[in-house]
Amino acid sequence: MATASTKYLGQLRCSNIHLQSGTEIFTDAPTDNQGMGSAFSPTDLCALSLTTCIITTIGIYAQTKGFEITEITADTTKYMASDPRRISKISSHINIVLPAGLPENIQEILIRVANTCPVARSLHPDIEKDLQITFS
Repeated sequence: MATASTKYLGQLRCSNIHLQSGTEIFTDAPTDNQGMGSAFSPTDLCALSLTTCIITTIGIYAQTKGFEITEITADTTKYMASDPRRISKISSHINIVLPAGLPENIQEILIRVANTCPVARSLHPDIEKDLQITFS
């Protein structure tokens, strides 16, 4: 079964429906590539997928170990190369707030867990991944 249904809307925009939930997101070509930049570009979504997959993987680990993460915030930056036009680097800067009382080595464990995310393992090895995790 398909995951999503996409319809081209013209002017370099697409409507994308997640079939299981009905959630709709739009994509648009970026302003540096003939688009209006009115929505995430496809390459923006690829970069964001790395960050959200890392966060989700950390959340799954915490859930299976029986603790709640107080907060996770992140910034994602996508770097483009030309000839051929492609993503050259994705920077994910993630800040994690943990509850008190967790084992001292939990930060090291969560960093290892972050590096097991399926999107990171799926991206082409030529894409540089700059993952910075801080704890507060």
